[in-house]
Amino acid sequence: MLDKERKEMLNLLQTEFPLNTTKPFLEIAYKLNLNEKEVIDRIDNLKAEGYIRRIGGIFDSKKLGYYSLLCAIKVPKEKIMEVANFISNYRGVTHNYERNNDYNLWFTVTAVSKEEIKKFLEGIKIHTGIKDILELPCIDVFKIKATFHVKE
Repeated sequence: MLDKERKEMLNLLQTEFPLNTTKPFLEIAYKLNLNEKEVIDRIDNLKAEGYIRRIGGIFDSKKLGYYSLLCAIKVPKEKIMEVANFISNYRGVTHNYERNNDYNLWFTVTAVSKEEIKKFLEGIKIHTGIKDILELPCIDVFKIKATFHVKE
């Protein structure tokens, strides 16, 4: 369960992460009345508990020569965690979430080429036995920043 302090930290990490410093966690520590080690330890705990997957920059992959794809897959309810974990272990997966739909697991994957993504999708089919994967390439970008406010 998230207490008030952890919710505050999650919100701060999403909206005010300091970029113009070599010590961003120290800057966050000042805002939360903590020391740098406490911030890093709390972030490590939030990662271990699954609240944070990664902290890092988001780049325009297309401009950098990469290819990205939104995918949706039909997963039997009893296999959802197994399949989600398999997909999340691929380095290029940036989002992976369950939806209330026949296609109940959605993920975004980025790789150096379409061929690399095709190999990854084939790996999913082989590993899971699930053959029905929707491939939804990006036509227009509508949202460049997603913030998930954690309510207190």
